[in-house]
Amino acid sequence: MATQDDLKRMAAEKAVDFVPEGEYIGIGTGSTVNYFIKALAVSGKKIKGAVSTSAKTRALMAEYGIPEVELGDVSRLAVYVDGADEINHTLQMIKGGGAAHLPEKIVASASDLFICIADESKYVTRLGKFPLPVEVVPMARSLVSRQLVALGGEPELRLGCQTEHGNLIVDVHGLDLSKPLTMEETINNIPGVVENGIFARNAADILILGRPTGAEVIKIR
Repeated sequence: MATQDDLKRMAAEKAVDFVPEGEYIGIGTGSTVNYFIKALAVSGKKIKGAVSTSAKTRALMAEYGIPEVELGDVSRLAVYVDGADEINHTLQMIKGGGAAHLPEKIVASASDLFICIADESKYVTRLGKFPLPVEVVPMARSLVSRQLVALGGEPELRLGCQTEHGNLIVDVHGLDLSKPLTMEETINNIPGVVENGIFARNAADILILGRPTGAEVIKIR
């Protein structure tokens, strides 16, 4: 019987098929992405370099000999490959379990094609069971938390977590995410919020879902 790790590996290995040679790409953060990095390294495909979204990703890329480039040094990225904490049937996502959703959203916006890789447990009809990560400037934590309560959420500071940009993460439970794009914009308009983990404006173009029967490729546009 396939384990969750097996399903993650299936999706990650399939994503390598979508990576063009001789191009710059973006690489996200997380356990499923780690499988992608390993699969890309052993595939023999030659890319110009990759923009990473976290220190952990950078370290694994270096270990497998994948050259790193800075986003500011390239004009475009052919493809961005990343995971999700939840993804719905229109390929909108919640991300940020690894506290890297700010750089992930930046790199996704710079890429021609956004491929989400996930095991089937992440595929949901409606977003919101996974708490929404919100990156907050430290001085504004209480202010932002009160505003999140007013939106119907239950904010909880992620203890012991500081982002690579020196900010805090507040995980919000219980929000109504039936209109993800509206909520994404509403939260980002709160003074002190740096970025939240709803990826509705930057939804995935392709979902590769690891299932016991194999990797399923889902496109909606």
